[in-house]
Amino acid sequence: MTTIRLFAGLLAGILAGGVSLAAEPKNTAKISLEERLGIVMQDAAAIQAAIKAGKKVTLFCANCHGDGGNSSRPDIPNLAGQNPAYLLEQVKKFADGRRRNDFMQGMIKAMSDEEKVSVAVYLASQTVKPHASSNPALAGHGKELFFKICQRCHGEQGRGNDKIARIAGQQPEYLTMSLKRYRDGTGERIDPSMAANTKNLTDADINALVAYVSGMK
Repeated sequence: MTTIRLFAGLLAGILAGGVSLAAEPKNTAKISLEERLGIVMQDAAAIQAAIKAGKKVTLFCANCHGDGGNSSRPDIPNLAGQNPAYLLEQVKKFADGRRRNDFMQGMIKAMSDEEKVSVAVYLASQTVKPHASSNPALAGHGKELFFKICQRCHGEQGRGNDKIARIAGQQPEYLTMSLKRYRDGTGERIDPSMAANTKNLTDADINALVAYVSGMK
């Protein structure tokens, strides 16, 4: 525990800008992103330092993903409120090519491990701004579909976990696009579970699901 607390304190100093990276013990270079995140999440001061540092790092990200991770474009996902471990896994996937986007890959590869962790912690701490549907009947049908198909993986509140994305309050156009890609098998992200659960959805079903899910808090 002493080693963990020492590293947590050091990492907090790094993220706050008060400690030089050169002072970091050499063996910490072997610490994985997941381990770094775990250490930060055990220490309140390190969490606050990561949030502060992450806010600075995401100033450029806000051009697409919006201020505080609430997307400024309907076809780009909100990142606010996602589980930090889930966000970090997506960062890794862009970095190693499992997810493909030239802009995202280039930006992520330029980030240090500390910056990646701080971005995940910061975005996870932000509040999603939901998109309330103007069609209660449509959203009502979507609610039925959600609890029949989606809630067992994404959770009753649609907030996901460290392995599964938060979908509550997500951008409607992004949700629609993603669901159709999973259903039709046309996207780069192949997920057998999502494919199986969306294969029988009609476009009308997807519209209903989106109306409900995008309005969840």
